[in-house]
Amino acid sequence: MTQSTHETDRTNWTVDYTDIEPIRLRDPVAEALAVLDPGDPFVVTYRDVVKIAGHSCPTAAGAYRIVKDGLEALYPDDLPVRGEVAVLAGGPRTDPSYGVTSRLISYVTGAAGEDGFGGLAGGHGGRTDLLRFGAIGTEGITYELTRTDTDETVRVTYDISKIPDAGPATRHLPSLIDGEATADERAAFAEAWHGRVERILRGDGFVTVDGPMERSADG
Repeated sequence: MTQSTHETDRTNWTVDYTDIEPIRLRDPVAEALAVLDPGDPFVVTYRDVVKIAGHSCPTAAGAYRIVKDGLEALYPDDLPVRGEVAVLAGGPRTDPSYGVTSRLISYVTGAAGEDGFGGLAGGHGGRTDLLRFGAIGTEGITYELTRTDTDETVRVTYDISKIPDAGPATRHLPSLIDGEATADERAAFAEAWHGRVERILRGDGFVTVDGPMERSADG
């Protein structure tokens, strides 16, 4: 990456998410292929998740909190390890909430379905069949994250009923889509929309974590 590209990426965002605490995790494949030194982590930021999603919204923020809070509970003393975290989504892939959040959680953990990376020689670092969809049966958006090395599981629920309202400024969205919003309308919308995203990223009560516990019967 050239310096000019880096500078553009760092400065052209109209929303500042740089101080949201990142997710750090090891990747055995990256270590084996000398991308990282052994034990050094990849650092995944909320900005990275926004790039994958293509936007910042309560669903993207909720996915980030689900995987961040879940991994912290699952690995209280160590860095999480890609390829050693199985993910069970509590609803079907076709559900809009689970479809979006599962892609973002997969990006962070590496967990994938049958089309996932099979690993290096002998399956080292493989991620195939680590992402599944089931029916956990709770309100909100719920995932179970399981350490494949210990079988410990945490259940993480994002309470979508607590998502803050964006307020009257959302009325400007059609004008923004049509490219007809004034600068003041755009600024008002941005402050309201991204203000509630920031509350989700920083606030308490949006995400609950149960466990670690034994793997569920569906796991």
